[in-house]
Amino acid sequence: MLEPLSEESLRAIVARAKVKLSKDTFDWLMGYANGDARKALTMLEGAKTLYGKVTVDTLNKALESPHLRYDKKGDEHYDTISAFIKSMRASQPDAAMYYLARMVEAGEDPLFIARRMVIFASEDIGLAQPTALVVANAVFRACEVIGYPECAINLAHGAAYLSNCKKTKSAYEALREAQADVHKYGNLPVPKKIRNAPTKLMKELEYGKGYERYDMESYMPEKLKKRRYFKPAEGEGS
Repeated sequence: MLEPLSEESLRAIVARAKVKLSKDTFDWLMGYANGDARKALTMLEGAKTLYGKVTVDTLNKALESPHLRYDKKGDEHYDTISAFIKSMRASQPDAAMYYLARMVEAGEDPLFIARRMVIFASEDIGLAQPTALVVANAVFRACEVIGYPECAINLAHGAAYLSNCKKTKSAYEALREAQADVHKYGNLPVPKKIRNAPTKLMKELEYGKGYERYDMESYMPEKLKKRRYFKPAEGEGS
């Protein structure tokens, strides 16, 4: 964790911003920033941009601005997208819509929001509602083509749909378990019967021999014959 800057160090950083501050204004800024130079400079820039000058009054007004409070590289950026995703995961469309509205009003990149929805559609909904990925991709594409302000409606459409979908992480969890075995065992030999056999020598070595399209024998490497990654929820098939 970074240590707070001293008042002297913070004063030197603010001075480089070339903004003249009265003593009261500087004291207000010191109290707000609490040793955090990024917070101080963000507030300075916001007050200057929004109101053309930096005073205690304009700093207070800037503090109330949703565009300034929502720092796209700060905690609120990550806290809000996290709350949005967790609300959809909990099948709470009202909460999801509220956090979506906060991001939209703060000018968050719509493609950032839509990208997370595409991930969510496969990670959290998966095979419980396969059309979720289709909808999420359509929302992403709409945001690319249309942009703000209208694409906010597309985001709302997607958020409501994804929130109300049934959820399962079976595909996601299967991938993670398989990846763990790849890291543990490396590239285990592929069974001969499912290897490619483009040359005569490979065929003589029995690559591809005995392969049948609807074979019931496991195609897993010998060491993992009994491993089962995909554990379908009810109604997903096996």
